[in-house]
Amino acid sequence: MVFNPEIERMPLPQLRALQNARLKEQVAYLNARVPFYQRKFSEAGITPENFRGLEDLAKLGFTKKTDFRDNYPFGLFAVPEAEVSRLHCSSGTTGKATVVGYTAGDLEIFAEVVARSLAAAGCKPGMKMQNAYGYGLFTGGLGIHYGAEKLGLTVIPVSGGSTDRQLQLLQDFRPEIICATPSYAQVLSEEIQRRGLGPEAINLQYAVLGAEPWTEAIRQQVEAGLRVSATNIYGLSEIMGPGVSQEDVNERGTGSYIWEDHFYPEVVDRMTGEPVAEGELGVLVFSTLTKKAMPILRYWTGDITNIYYDHSVSRTHVKMGPIRGRADDMLIIRGVNFFPTQVEDIIANMPEISAYYQMVATRRGSLDEVEVNVEVAEHVLRLLGLYDTLTEELVQQHDILQRLKGSFAKKIKDNIGLSMRVNPLGCGQLPRSEGGKTSRVKDLRELK
Repeated sequence: MVFNPEIERMPLPQLRALQNARLKEQVAYLNARVPFYQRKFSEAGITPENFRGLEDLAKLGFTKKTDFRDNYPFGLFAVPEAEVSRLHCSSGTTGKATVVGYTAGDLEIFAEVVARSLAAAGCKPGMKMQNAYGYGLFTGGLGIHYGAEKLGLTVIPVSGGSTDRQLQLLQDFRPEIICATPSYAQVLSEEIQRRGLGPEAINLQYAVLGAEPWTEAIRQQVEAGLRVSATNIYGLSEIMGPGVSQEDVNERGTGSYIWEDHFYPEVVDRMTGEPVAEGELGVLVFSTLTKKAMPILRYWTGDITNIYYDHSVSRTHVKMGPIRGRADDMLIIRGVNFFPTQVEDIIANMPEISAYYQMVATRRGSLDEVEVNVEVAEHVLRLLGLYDTLTEELVQQHDILQRLKGSFAKKIKDNIGLSMRVNPLGCGQLPRSEGGKTSRVKDLRELK
């Protein structure tokens, strides 16, 4: 379903002209209101009069997470506090929280892009949606909520966690849609299977998953367990929240549409900051084109992906590929650079291993090591009679598990060029999501 055909199918020359006009307006607006950008424009020799639009965008440099912290809490706001209708912020686990504000108009745009996203995911007016994203300072819960209402959905605002309650409502209220983090959708999928709930027990058709990177292996698990079509919704608080981009339910696996009339994307080289060619991997950078409370130009997301136009489909907006990792999450082990998602890609092609894994990096003396903890697939453990009893000692005793361990380690070595210790575990031995994001990498080297 296309929520706004006039915009979503706008011819590219017309879309580019709209972006150019809106970007010029943003520069003039920021120059008049935000000292941080006044300084950046002055350093770059940019004025509202000489700024030509998209062709001059790269002259502005980048806005980074540190700029939010340096201007905490409201230094990047372009309107008086009395005109801010809502505040959200990140968790601030690595320092001060990243604070974002919205005018009433910004919130209307937020609802609009989420409504577009949900429509692309297959949702239709009159359906019921169970919202398992967390409500509060995190943008996910309220962002999805108001977009769903704009589309005409009936919202069940459960928030995150409380798995027993989630499953009860899925059975009693029979929503067609669930929104959650991918890792929590995995939990619900497993719990449905564990409780032996048949196809008639729930009525789900669509799962809209985001707030953390996920893989095709996770998609397959969730789609099979919840009996849904699962799509990715992408967003980040600094730019808006969920709804910056979205997969179409009929084009799963081909990328997510970025709503270019509101968010202008670039992909740049992680080392030089220079633009890369269409389709090449780099760091995703966004400029907001319509926000009023806190417009942001060239925000360095840190997410590694690519963007490209898919001219075989009905929408004209650019697509982004899956997030391959974060520029600051790249691990360097004994001179080898890699992203954890490269290990996920290997797991996705090994049906003997579940989608759950955890990588642990440590330092012994001057030598860095990394090991991978993985859960053996349930069907393998049941075949071996080890579903409830798997221990490290039993792993050593079973040839099948030793071969599996060796095969996985070899694939890692062949594909990444690094030897890693592999630790096969039983079902449920790795951490599960309780409604929020799940950390799959533990870097303990700095703790030594």
